[in-house]
Amino acid sequence: MTGADPSGGRVRPGAGATASRTAGCGVTTADVPGPAPVTADRVGGDLARRATADPLYRLVAYALEAAHGRPPAAVWSAPYAFRLGSPGLVAAAGWPTAAAAAPRTDGLVRLSSLGHPADSCDLPLTLSGPPPVAPAWATRPYAVLRALARAGFGRGGTDLHVQGSLTGAAGLATAEPADCAVALAVADVHTGAGEPPDREQLARLLAGAVPDGDDGLRRAVLFARSGRALLLSAEPRRRQRYVAFDPAASGARLVLVAVRGEAADRPRELARAVACARRAGALSAWPPGQRPGRSVLVLLPEARLAAVRAAVAEDFRDRGRPVPRFLNIAVAGAARREE
Repeated sequence: MTGADPSGGRVRPGAGATASRTAGCGVTTADVPGPAPVTADRVGGDLARRATADPLYRLVAYALEAAHGRPPAAVWSAPYAFRLGSPGLVAAAGWPTAAAAAPRTDGLVRLSSLGHPADSCDLPLTLSGPPPVAPAWATRPYAVLRALARAGFGRGGTDLHVQGSLTGAAGLATAEPADCAVALAVADVHTGAGEPPDREQLARLLAGAVPDGDDGLRRAVLFARSGRALLLSAEPRRRQRYVAFDPAASGARLVLVAVRGEAADRPRELARAVACARRAGALSAWPPGQRPGRSVLVLLPEARLAAVRAAVAEDFRDRGRPVPRFLNIAVAGAARREE
């Protein structure tokens, strides 16, 4: 059932469903201008039907059209990011989050995600005061949209669809790449054609809009280079500095090991997985984020990959524990517009 919240937002029953929509204050969308037209210079809409495009980006483009009845004006991908064992070093992983966006002119934001198919929502875009009641997953994207609108991007509203290629169970931070994908897509479709979004400006806006996020990871998402690690500076406006970090080029592999089971057991199980990996030939291991979580990054010689996986899996099976997940990580470049 579709239910309106007391702050003017409306939760829709799922992507592609039709529902009466409000723009707040009792004004229906029939009474105000609708979405801005998607012009020929914004060709994100044909991505859904392009056979050569990455399946994730085709899916995101199609999902926005199915959920909101119009093609995207832009699709952006943003890599998951991680910290290295050395302080101040971050890098991007070759797994993306994607955001598809199309501009509106009626002050409404319509949010959807395949990860939350029953919780699409239509919300009035307000610049101040309490935010409208929204599904839990949508509160963070809405905070980003509000910060962008205050800065002049998208005050007319936006149709937005967000989808990641990994879930939280993989052990990499999911919020920061989604923040960046949303910010880049929305800034893009509300900026003049041919003008790329100002990434430094967006980094500052995100730091203020979602201060509980990891700013270092966001900077990796926005500024990473393939085969390089980004050296963070205490001065945000300082020129980016990079150091070589390309395990594949030196005959090594970088693998994310994520344990399953109860949260209280994870620190002990992670430590055990690392110990097994080291005995089997791993060179080093470290957490991918600032806070302890459910995963570690393991650097190992390529020739020892099978042995390490087998040793860890055998130890967990022998103890009747769920076998950890292994995810190969390539050191990737920064967020980009998918053409």
